Amino acid sequence: METKASIENAASPAEGEAKAPSRAWTDFANALKTDNPVLRLVLGLCPTLAVSTSVQNALGMSAAVLFVLLGSNTVVSLLRNVIPAQVRIPAYIVVIASFVTIADLGIAALSTELYDALGIFIPLIVVNCIILGRAEAFAGKNPVGRSIADGMGMGIGFAWALVLLGGVREMLGSGTVLGFPVFDSVMVPVLGMRYVPMIAFVLPAGAFIILGFMVAYFNYLTLGPKKAETGHSH
Repeated sequence: METKASIENAASPAEGEAKAPSRAWTDFANALKTDNPVLRLVLGLCPTLAVSTSVQNALGMSAAVLFVLLGSNTVVSLLRNVIPAQVRIPAYIVVIASFVTIADLGIAALSTELYDALGIFIPLIVVNCIILGRAEAFAGKNPVGRSIADGMGMGIGFAWALVLLGGVREMLGSGTVLGFPVFDSVMVPVLGMRYVPMIAFVLPAGAFIILGFMVAYFNYLTLGPKKAETGHSH
């Protein structure tokens, strides 16, 4: 006669498989919104502030980070039971560096202008806290499906924050978005004058100011006014 415990144990794998898609979706949604790497976790600020002077640069960096996140999370998850715990960090860095090399060569082949604009920040993706952090905290402990969902959510979350920051900085600092005039098309016919770009917004100071407002507004929307004021999520 089967005991109640044995029946529950026999049913648990099927239940786990049924819950897998919902868990992956939850991981994706959390990474995209609740645990946004830029606006909530405040990680990877070096490339975020440095390359977000335009939408084009932001899109290029976002694509590279998303590619590396997906690739490294997948490989680390596949090898999580093979890599010895004592050498897991060096192993993760080797995996990440391999995908960064592919991204670096790919951007150089596709767009020399973008490659020159991003410069040293492409190789520095190797030590980006977002990527190494997700490999250590998530991909190294979870199955491939959930690791891919987490990488996709983190990558897209990083992308939309970076593109929004780059768009605001380019619009206010240059008066354009993707090279097309934004304010002149309205101001010239209506006011008979051209927009004078505020150069401060393409400088580091402008990046910090805009990012600060973005972080504050994001926390206000996701945490509510009281928790956002205190800085606590619980």
